[in-house]
Amino acid sequence: MSSSNLRVALIGSTGYTALEVARLLLTHPRADLVVATSRQDEGKPLSEIHPMLAGRCDVLLQPLDASEIAKAADVAMCCLPHGASAESVRELAEAGMRVIDFSADFRLSSLQTYEHWYGVKHPWPERIGNVVYGMPEFFADEIKTADIVANPGCYPTSAIMPLAPLVQSGLIETDDIIVDSKSGVSGAGRSPKLGTLYCETNESIAAYAVGTHRHAPEMMDLVERISGTPIELMFTPHLTPMDRGILSTIYVKPSAKAGGIDAAVDSMMSLLRDTYSDAPYVHVVDHLPATKHVAGTNHVQMTVRHSGNRVVIVCAIDNLTKGASGAAVQNMNVMFGLPETDGLLV
Repeated sequence: MSSSNLRVALIGSTGYTALEVARLLLTHPRADLVVATSRQDEGKPLSEIHPMLAGRCDVLLQPLDASEIAKAADVAMCCLPHGASAESVRELAEAGMRVIDFSADFRLSSLQTYEHWYGVKHPWPERIGNVVYGMPEFFADEIKTADIVANPGCYPTSAIMPLAPLVQSGLIETDDIIVDSKSGVSGAGRSPKLGTLYCETNESIAAYAVGTHRHAPEMMDLVERISGTPIELMFTPHLTPMDRGILSTIYVKPSAKAGGIDAAVDSMMSLLRDTYSDAPYVHVVDHLPATKHVAGTNHVQMTVRHSGNRVVIVCAIDNLTKGASGAAVQNMNVMFGLPETDGLLV
């Protein structure tokens, strides 16, 4: 640990995303994990909760005291649940810390939309629509100076990244977009639930939250923010019997501007390549992406095909890395003027 390194606090340390943050920081050349909090496991070493860290990270878990944490750390990564995170983020920010929030509490533009989809009153409503969305590929300049960054949702990352440039360019119709996504079980969190038990998920694939998943409004909101164009989108998530990864298959109709179907595919591939030519983690590929191609990394792979009169976009990410903790480390690097790729496999 270097005395000049960035000091990181991990708020809510028992889940999979927290473990992934700790794992990534072990190899970060300019940042160290110095604080980890947990209400239930105060006084235990982090490695007792996450045995993978044994002998490598033995930070003792402590209660969340914003003023004390602000003395010890420069940035907080808040891994608390939706609805519970906002108050802690507020305390940390008001104590002078810069915060990266993993929950959905600050992602959406509209307070009404947030309270409708999440079913809670927001404790800091004046910040809704006034927090930077943590996708450096589009918002790097705002992230550099932000006090709070709303880390993206995992499913939304896999949809926003291919869709936003295509909507902005006018190459696709905006009123008939279908996002069909498959996720590994880690996306459901570490707390045991009937639907994520081994006997329920092994040798099975199941749709869930059809028409009601909270990530649908996030996808629509962010595509509109980036492109300036509202969209209509149908989103169906599926749980698959793998630990990690997301594969989103997105069905769109090319606009008249895109020309014939073959020309549309070529135009979309070219546009996506141009959009992400300087993005170190986004790759527009000729092969069909698979979750194993990006597992454990911060990389995104996407491609475009056609089927009948529709265009099919396939995008693969790792839900715990680019879909959560890797994105948070990438955001932290941008916030503090560090190389964007520090601590992340290139």
